[in-house]
Amino acid sequence: MMRKLKMDELKRKTVLQFHQAEKVPITVVLENIRSLNNIGSFFRTADAFLLQEIILCGIIATPPHRDIHKTALGATETVDWRYFPTAIDAIAELKKNGHTIIAVEQVENSTKLDEDFGICPPLALIFGNEIDGISQEVVDESNMCVEVPQYGSKHSLNVTVCGGIVIWEMWKRINSFKI
Repeated sequence: MMRKLKMDELKRKTVLQFHQAEKVPITVVLENIRSLNNIGSFFRTADAFLLQEIILCGIIATPPHRDIHKTALGATETVDWRYFPTAIDAIAELKKNGHTIIAVEQVENSTKLDEDFGICPPLALIFGNEIDGISQEVVDESNMCVEVPQYGSKHSLNVTVCGGIVIWEMWKRINSFKI
């Protein structure tokens, strides 16, 4: 028999405990994400996996905002975040700090997420606009492009669904070294 856990059984970290915890060396970079609900969902996912930070770039809303809070459920208080006018500015700083830049985009010769490929943390995972995706300029500055294999007719996932899949896979790959 299974019993649903109560809130006090989940061992949730306080905001202070979250800030003091060792983070997984993944930074999420959001370029021109227009939906505030999508932004909030990325914050919540970053909180769930103890990610390093989120970088918001371009034409994008930033916390505090009630529509971001609606889906973030307080994760804007735990996850560190910064804003850059362009993703190129963010990438330049991330490269200086040794990040491997991974654009999550459908491009020629992309690496499928289910393929065996090496990663070298710290990672910066870039996700783009809901309609246009990541800019070509950002693709050109990336170390690699990864895409989620899709087999239906749409070949399109909501950016936060895609984000959850990619973040989980990268989290597993990074944490497999610790086991």
